[in-house]
Amino acid sequence: MKRQGNLWPAITTSENIHAAYLRARRGKAWQRTIQSFEQDIAGNLERVRQSLIRKTFRTSPYNVKTIHEPKKRDIYVLPFAPDRIVQHALMAVVEPIWDRMFIDDSYCCRTGKGIHSGSLRAMQFVRKHKYCLKCDVSKFYPSIQHDVLFGLVQRKIKCPDALWLLRDVIYSTGGGANAPIGNYTSQWFGNLYLHELDMQAKHVWKVRAYLRYCDDFCLFHDDKAVLRDLATKIREFMSERLGLRLSKCDLFPVSRGLDFLGYRHFPDGYVLLRKRTAKKMQRRLRTIPAMLASGRLTLETARSVVASAKGWMRWANTRNLAMAMNVNDLEHTIRMELAKDGSPSVQ
Repeated sequence: MKRQGNLWPAITTSENIHAAYLRARRGKAWQRTIQSFEQDIAGNLERVRQSLIRKTFRTSPYNVKTIHEPKKRDIYVLPFAPDRIVQHALMAVVEPIWDRMFIDDSYCCRTGKGIHSGSLRAMQFVRKHKYCLKCDVSKFYPSIQHDVLFGLVQRKIKCPDALWLLRDVIYSTGGGANAPIGNYTSQWFGNLYLHELDMQAKHVWKVRAYLRYCDDFCLFHDDKAVLRDLATKIREFMSERLGLRLSKCDLFPVSRGLDFLGYRHFPDGYVLLRKRTAKKMQRRLRTIPAMLASGRLTLETARSVVASAKGWMRWANTRNLAMAMNVNDLEHTIRMELAKDGSPSVQ
């Protein structure tokens, strides 16, 4: 495996720092910290750049928030500047290097992949095989070992300056483990970490029907005994090589339906929205009229919520569900209100 060097000039160009700033602010331009930063945008971006060139940059202290939906977990929040900008600048150069070595059937946060591509691939395997082994990792991101992760990073990257910055981000939480949920880098660190499992499954165990999205992964076969043996191997590999343990490892006939990536996949080609996904969507849509009336929600935001719901439904057999949720009527109402304001209508 060829190691990549001389990455630092690309990371620290003014153009890359500016592009990183634009990506980091996307959808957040209303925040006061960003508006304050933009009062002297040229000067502030140059200060971020110089902090990298002079090696004075250090990851800022985290503000840790606990959320409870969809499950309880800690979210680690960093300042917009310099941290968010720096992480985007770093990954703009590193992402393509890692992406090229990932297997085709790894679908998380990759251009041209994603949830819906993963769902389509899962359906191909469900229609072809009799059994599925579905696993996920217990407390995945908090369990990522810093030393193991940095060792994996060094296998592909040899640029000492880039490694200095990667080390700073990786070890920023202390404690020996944790890729903080909330960091832009963490999903890519997670992909890199479980790439070891991908390679083991595909090239050592010779599993043909395998796919992974983040820390959820599925293996398919016509022989239940083969999958049962693989479950044992996976547990041992995860524990011994990566310091991880599985929270679930279910073996079942695909005729039961595969619950994966927000959808339920059946061998006859039928796809349903997962119950939890549908209920959450229904709750959200039901609140829109009241929130619009009270001014707690803008028409543009309401349009985005409806478009997101329709996007999820488009990939499943949801005609009756869409009717029950009155999605088309709600979309029509929002379009009419936007037209009154002179805004572009919902497409």
